[in-house]
Amino acid sequence: MTKLDDLIDWFADKKKVIVALSGGVDSALVAYAAYQKLGNSAIAVTADYKTLSQEELQTAKKVCLEIGIPQLFLEYDELENMQFVENDQNRCFHCRMELGTHLIKLSEDLDVRFIVDGTHVDDLGEFRPGIEALKKNGIRSPLMETQFSKSQIRYFAKLVGLSVYDKPSNSCLASRIPWGQKITSEKLTRIELSETIVKQLTKIKQVRVRDLNGSAKIEVDKESIYLFDDRILNQITEKFSMIGFTSVEVDQEGYKPGKINVISD
Repeated sequence: MTKLDDLIDWFADKKKVIVALSGGVDSALVAYAAYQKLGNSAIAVTADYKTLSQEELQTAKKVCLEIGIPQLFLEYDELENMQFVENDQNRCFHCRMELGTHLIKLSEDLDVRFIVDGTHVDDLGEFRPGIEALKKNGIRSPLMETQFSKSQIRYFAKLVGLSVYDKPSNSCLASRIPWGQKITSEKLTRIELSETIVKQLTKIKQVRVRDLNGSAKIEVDKESIYLFDDRILNQITEKFSMIGFTSVEVDQEGYKPGKINVISD
């Protein structure tokens, strides 16, 4: 019996479940396992909100088609949540508490008892206040309960043919804005456009553009920094200025999750 069998069997005594599904590999594997055991009694729910990029949304739709699992969408504007907009250290907590509220309301409407997500054991090694919010809302984490690591998730996702098996980890667009700087629709739009520009010009898959009070700091894996030669950088700078950035810099230290999680005025 493999770990994947353990994950699938986790759903054995659950009559119906909602899987909170983003565009990433973790929740995709959970959705796959739930559908294998429960069929159409497993429902994927994707929150289509302001901080989710269109790229992630399209990936979530593609994953559900690959699995065959029915998918529903929650549409709301978290920029109406002033605690989230203020962007302090608890930004992710406020975001996930609101998401949990919407998921619980939907579960009641659909008469579904269990809501699950893609949190796994490696997540515990990082600062993730959103996990605490999910727990408070009673959301379960099958990957955590069956002790899946990120590498194991990718292995089994590839084994079962999920196209996102090697997809770089991503986070919401608000994570590109340092704590203490307010989150606005304009900033989120600018960040999403800028990351698309960099990906198109460099073909790099994992890109972060940090919005530092209107200055853009581009983060990519250290091995990819060489791609930003003068020609590419000039093109990026020109395009970034058109969408509102005042300056552009490539972070020579390379991408590192949570690098700007400090209070900034």
